[in-house]
Amino acid sequence: MSVLMVNEYADFKMLKELLGATDGNLASHTKALEKADYILVEKQFIGRKPNTRYSVTKLGKLEFKKHIEALEKLIHKT
Repeated sequence: MSVLMVNEYADFKMLKELLGATDGNLASHTKALEKADYILVEKQFIGRKPNTRYSVTKLGKLEFKKHIEALEKLIHKT
């Protein structure tokens, strides 16, 4: 989510490289985020190659900000 918060979009390859995730792990996480309506998934072809692109939704931005705020509160308690 943090990658998508600072980029308009990211494709599967970019996320995989940045996160060091396996194909299966990344696919399962993106499916969960899509199901929660936190990200938008767009599938297209570039030339003859399939390309999957992800972007964060308004709900995703809101929930990510809430998550960061909760983490900050936790950190400042100790």
